[in-house]
Amino acid sequence: MIKPRIGVFGLTGCGGCQLEILNLEDDLIDFVNAVDIVHFTEAITEHSDNYEVALIEGSVSTNHDVERLEHIAKVAKIIVAIGACSSTGGLNCLKNLYGVEKAKELVYGDKKDWIDAIETKPIDEYVKVDYYARGCPPTRSEIVDIVKSLIVGKTPEIPNYPVCIECKKLNNTCLYDLGIACMGPVTRAGCNARCPSSISGCEGCRGPIDEPNINAQIDLLKKYGLTVEDIMEGFNLYNACKKITDKSK
Repeated sequence: MIKPRIGVFGLTGCGGCQLEILNLEDDLIDFVNAVDIVHFTEAITEHSDNYEVALIEGSVSTNHDVERLEHIAKVAKIIVAIGACSSTGGLNCLKNLYGVEKAKELVYGDKKDWIDAIETKPIDEYVKVDYYARGCPPTRSEIVDIVKSLIVGKTPEIPNYPVCIECKKLNNTCLYDLGIACMGPVTRAGCNARCPSSISGCEGCRGPIDEPNINAQIDLLKKYGLTVEDIMEGFNLYNACKKITDKSK
């Protein structure tokens, strides 16, 4: 069997999503044996433009990112966004709230003109993304499942329902009952409710589901004496680039 050639790439990000691949532990050997990794700067010294699948971490935050991404898209047949930054823009989108020039000034002062920065966007604003392994970081099992599905020619099963469903399956007490705000009702599942299970409110690192029930979320907030403004600052942590809109209206 011919192994699919894979390239792993990082744009503007922390590198943690790429490390999740190296942290596959018991699955790492099987993963490496199942594919031919021809480009992975964090793991190998070889560099190749001969790949079929591109796993891309990081957001588009510089003109150099745009150039690299467009080149990768010309080579790869399949593009997989891994992590919050590539999927929704992630943490890097926080600078957009200030405006690029103001953000550069706040961080770099009189050296701001040295910085090649543009408004941050997720990679699907520039190229077609075929699959997403969301989260900060994405779950290792989801990365493996996506690659496995591609190897056997199947469409990966990626959840499009809220984190609340996973909490119910795990018999978790709703965090709102504990006085903790949570974005689980409108955030895409797939993480096995790892934050709510640790008694920490979901901050939406996997991004919103395709058709979030915003009215239900607002009603829930009202029930507990909260407003949308009370929690949107936290939700913007990962999703300032992609606003939630009520598609039912």
